[in-house]
Amino acid sequence: MAKEKKRIIVAVTGASGTNYALVLLKELKKQKIEVHLIVSEWAGEVLKEETGKQISELKKLATKNYSNKDLAASISSSSFLVDGMIILPASVKTVSEILHAHTSSLITRCADNMLKTRNKLVIGVRETPLSGPVLENLWKLSVYGAIIFPLSPAFYHKPKKIKDIEAFIVGKALDLLGVSNSQFNRWKEN
Repeated sequence: MAKEKKRIIVAVTGASGTNYALVLLKELKKQKIEVHLIVSEWAGEVLKEETGKQISELKKLATKNYSNKDLAASISSSSFLVDGMIILPASVKTVSEILHAHTSSLITRCADNMLKTRNKLVIGVRETPLSGPVLENLWKLSVYGAIIFPLSPAFYHKPKKIKDIEAFIVGKALDLLGVSNSQFNRWKEN
């Protein structure tokens, strides 16, 4: 029996780091992975500020796009089968909403589905420093099964440009989603 194509939900919120989502979506498209994209209202503003790009450039990289307000979308149901979901970047507001099961947006409803079905949920949090309440929220989400993915690059691969740092973060995100990649040079013993 042939292996089915991977299907992943990618959500982009209004936290800094939307460039990571852009690079991730390009790689997922290159690998022909089915991507269901949700972009929050503020993500577009942050994307424009940080990269000079428009939401339309993110959307064209996805298989299907959804409004964050579309709670009737097929992906809002836990019966919609996916290999996982990544929120990249995840705002601390979104983290709090997921933890407290405030499913009033498509992003938080899909994340809640991942938790209740014990499916892979990767939360790429991009904030520093972190307050006590945010740390507690992240810890609780990890206890409930989410993978907390701080968007903190390593430097052992000796990055020279921003795109090298982006490649490291996206490579780690792909690893967490079970997607093979060679985005960065992996740690090697001397």
